[in-house]
Amino acid sequence: MLAEFGNILLFLIVGILFVAMSLMVAKFLRPDRPNAEKLATYECGETPFGSARVQFNNRFYIIGLMFLIFEVEILLLFPWVMVFQEIGWYAFTAMIIFVFLIFIGFAYELGKGHLQWDLPKPVIPTYVEGVGVVEEADEEEESPVAEPIMETNLNPKPN
Repeated sequence: MLAEFGNILLFLIVGILFVAMSLMVAKFLRPDRPNAEKLATYECGETPFGSARVQFNNRFYIIGLMFLIFEVEILLLFPWVMVFQEIGWYAFTAMIIFVFLIFIGFAYELGKGHLQWDLPKPVIPTYVEGVGVVEEADEEEESPVAEPIMETNLNPKPN
């Protein structure tokens, strides 16, 4: 039986070596003359403009991870549902605990606001002359001109 798998292993090793040797020979035989046009990002024959690197919002990754978690949960639940009558109460209890833990994780993400797409603007503390650091000015009352702490007024001014 080991000899049968030995043939498969030998076939895989020869295949990997063939690919590696082909890549090495191609690397050594090709001309290596980079220029600006070869190093530019190819955009369907159009002249590229701007940077090819685009920064995505981190919420896309969170949504993707949540999708993956629930997809794996469904993959685990589907076979369980198919044999539900044969596995008994112990497996039923284990699966209920599993679903409950996944639900707690989802509620935590929802409660923290990680799944909320439009987040409220953060409150930037400001320095008001004679008052000090103010968290947020009311819209109804007129407040003196305030400068954000992040720009200039990091230390309170002496009287």
